[in-house]
Amino acid sequence: MKTTATSLTPLKALDRIHSIDIMRGIVLFGILLMNINGMALAHAYEDPTASGGATSWDLYTWMTTNMVFEGTMRALFSLLFGAGMFILLNRLETRGAGLKAADIYFRRLMWLLLFGLIHSYLLLWTGEILFSYALMGFLVYSFRNLPPKTLISIALVLFSIGTIWNYAEYNSAKQLTEDMVLVEQYQSDGKALTEDLKASELMWNELQQERSPEAITAYNANMQKGYFDVVAFLAPINMHFEKHYLYRYDVWDILSMMLLGIAFFKLNILSAVKSYRFYFIMMIIGYTVGFSVNYYEIQLIIDHDFSMLSFAKSNISYDLGRVAVAMGHIGLIMLFCKSPIFIRLKVALSNVGKMALTNYVMHSIFALFLFTGAGFGLFGEFQRHELLYIVFSIWIFQLITSAIWLRYFHFGPLEWLWRNLSYNKRHPIKKE
Repeated sequence: MKTTATSLTPLKALDRIHSIDIMRGIVLFGILLMNINGMALAHAYEDPTASGGATSWDLYTWMTTNMVFEGTMRALFSLLFGAGMFILLNRLETRGAGLKAADIYFRRLMWLLLFGLIHSYLLLWTGEILFSYALMGFLVYSFRNLPPKTLISIALVLFSIGTIWNYAEYNSAKQLTEDMVLVEQYQSDGKALTEDLKASELMWNELQQERSPEAITAYNANMQKGYFDVVAFLAPINMHFEKHYLYRYDVWDILSMMLLGIAFFKLNILSAVKSYRFYFIMMIIGYTVGFSVNYYEIQLIIDHDFSMLSFAKSNISYDLGRVAVAMGHIGLIMLFCKSPIFIRLKVALSNVGKMALTNYVMHSIFALFLFTGAGFGLFGEFQRHELLYIVFSIWIFQLITSAIWLRYFHFGPLEWLWRNLSYNKRHPIKKE
């Protein structure tokens, strides 16, 4: 089908769904709350005893962020990405783009994949998500026209597979713990270890060594070196994440939420057009289930002194807790979007959401100069709760700068570049 050049253009301001922009801005800020721990501390994203402090305010910070934000912000970001890619395709196909729609869609993902590689290897963020989103986005294309019920059902199956895998890993951790009890018994009795017990002892020692004070000190020292030294140090870590996380987590964690995002968009849940009652019930059910599960997991870990086995056991119910809290967040955010108050705050958050890619990458640029040796070299120097001051400062900065930028320009700089590359055409960026 022949299309006109004017029909294949990015979303204009009047075409945007403001509730999604607001939600994207909120979620972006929530993601920084979690990511800052990986950006500034060694092995502390999950385990606060590794570095950054696990007592007093540091413990409270870990408990609060894990209760409210861990996994849920990533889930919502994935959900919004799925919805956004569906909106792109649906708009292009509605305007008669035909195969051009697929051309734009896959070229968009191809460039996002490259952005992800640059983001991880050159901007030094090992927890970057763009690479994974691009790969999962290739799979999303085939599911886009399925009805919401089918999409939700597929997502539930993916969650279930991830949970089964988590349970299998818990059993492995349990077996390893039991093996170490036997190792101690064998050694106290002067008996020779079996080959299986030798392998378990080696694995256990490697796990303990990775989070030992000596290993943390060495990790901090490597991160405080010059830029190219840090690039070389993080390269194998990035490579491991991109290979291992793809099949271990991305399909069950990211693709599932992308499919939910398409389903929720088709059901008009993300457009803030449902009733106040609908979103209130969604919030109450989501938070009741999610916070109960998350509290159980946190208490389990604390009661067992942050043991490896307690983390593995808490992961069994991880998806139930994080997805339920994410549903509660959606209900609350949509109520916020529908309310007639806090208009200026909603506009400011919407501006942040419109520049989500730019602002997300900006987090890593701030971290590069603050924490690595390419800048001030402050990696490992902050306690967990002290990082909150940095997070809040970045929030304020991006609320202000996003508003100023969009006063004069149609898109954020990276959004503009991504659109030009996706559509294979230069679009005007400056407002008349």
